[in-house]
Amino acid sequence: MRIRHYVFLLSLLFYASLAAQNKQVLYDFNDIPQALMVNPGMETDFQWYAGLPLLSGISGYAGTNGIAINDIFADDGLDINDKVRDLMVNGLTTRDEFSQALQIDLFSGGFRSPYSDIFYSFGAYLEMDNILYWPKDYAILAFDGNANQLDSRFNLGDLKTRGSTVAVYHFGINKKINKKLTAGVRAKLYSGITDYNATNNNGYLVNTEGQNNTIATTLNADMQLRTSGFGALSTAENQGTLASAFVKRAIFGGDLGLGMDLGFTYHLNERTAITGSVLDLGFMYHSGNVYKYNLKGNATIEGIQINVLQELADLNRDFWQDLVDDVEEFIPFETTNSAYVTFRQTRVNASIRHGFGTPIGSVEACDCGIGGSNNRAVKYRNGIGGQLFAINRPRGPQVALTGFYLRRFGEFMTIKGTYTIDKFSKTNVGVGLNLQAGPVNFYFMGDNLLSYQNIAASNYASFQLGLNIISWGKKK
Repeated sequence: MRIRHYVFLLSLLFYASLAAQNKQVLYDFNDIPQALMVNPGMETDFQWYAGLPLLSGISGYAGTNGIAINDIFADDGLDINDKVRDLMVNGLTTRDEFSQALQIDLFSGGFRSPYSDIFYSFGAYLEMDNILYWPKDYAILAFDGNANQLDSRFNLGDLKTRGSTVAVYHFGINKKINKKLTAGVRAKLYSGITDYNATNNNGYLVNTEGQNNTIATTLNADMQLRTSGFGALSTAENQGTLASAFVKRAIFGGDLGLGMDLGFTYHLNERTAITGSVLDLGFMYHSGNVYKYNLKGNATIEGIQINVLQELADLNRDFWQDLVDDVEEFIPFETTNSAYVTFRQTRVNASIRHGFGTPIGSVEACDCGIGGSNNRAVKYRNGIGGQLFAINRPRGPQVALTGFYLRRFGEFMTIKGTYTIDKFSKTNVGVGLNLQAGPVNFYFMGDNLLSYQNIAASNYASFQLGLNIISWGKKK
């Protein structure tokens, strides 16, 4: 196995092992202020809260649904070349993905209006997201080449990838509409730092019998890679000003965009509620430091044709360069700098929750029922329910289904357990822990816990943690 094959393989597996799109443990966890970020219409108890800068919300995930690092590098006596060929080159399909996301709250806070039951929230966070679908035909070409592949058509559309680094500034309004309904909306302003996408590629490469040579290679291509921001950061790195260039693009010095989140909570009765949210309905306009790489056209090349009697006296002729010039003439490779628009990856959540046991805290003595005069939502010691999650991806929607159980231990500690089925795992068990010591709130959540005994064999891992200062005000 040649070194370039190892580089190709390791780069993909490292890509999938970076430090969540689906925050099923956090969703509807009403004790935690950051749950507003996945449902701006959740029921809120807080008079105000303040997240510690850079510590109030950190979350990330990495996933690959088709293979794990241990599958290739396990000491099982099998030849690594055979495992790569069987499990990756031949085993994966174009719907198998390598993806990761990382989100860090820069600052966050919220407060309740003294004049109405409206809760305002605000903040900013940094978000990085990447996805690559397995480019199956490209992998076959990389490992086997196109020799001995007569009449095999390699699909150039197998390449689908996108990623971005974005700073998001947001302001939300959450209001109790009536005794049963709470609704919320959040406006978002995106400041793009980097972006790349190649999701609309088409074409093929095929070898057929030639007329002047044994093999004729036909390339039919309609491909485009769009990028923004990378050139500016590369120049800044060479000049030793990478940090300042990164901050500048994060503070409205790069690409700009607008978006919004919507959400609600509706009580079917005092103990049962349904919730829903739509996140990142928005777009980005990329205009700063943009590069578009285009390859479009059709050509059939039969290799280098040499007439020995005529060319013998011209020993300095560069036949390989002639071949390259011919290809570029038939299929021009162009670079342009025009602006482009991308749409955010919209996410949808929906859940149903049923509380049972006795209420906790001050509401035990409250006979106010659903959404009564007490600002604090009625919280039962136990909660059980289910959640549906969907996200728009380059190869279509991606769905996950979660069942959960929540248990409160007074007002000091709450534990939530989840079981999720998605494309990454059918045995995804997650746990969330929320601790409240006076005004200090700390939470930590982990996902796919059964795989932690051997991380290298895992297809998915995620985490969330944060630290806040919370005030509920005077109890009525």
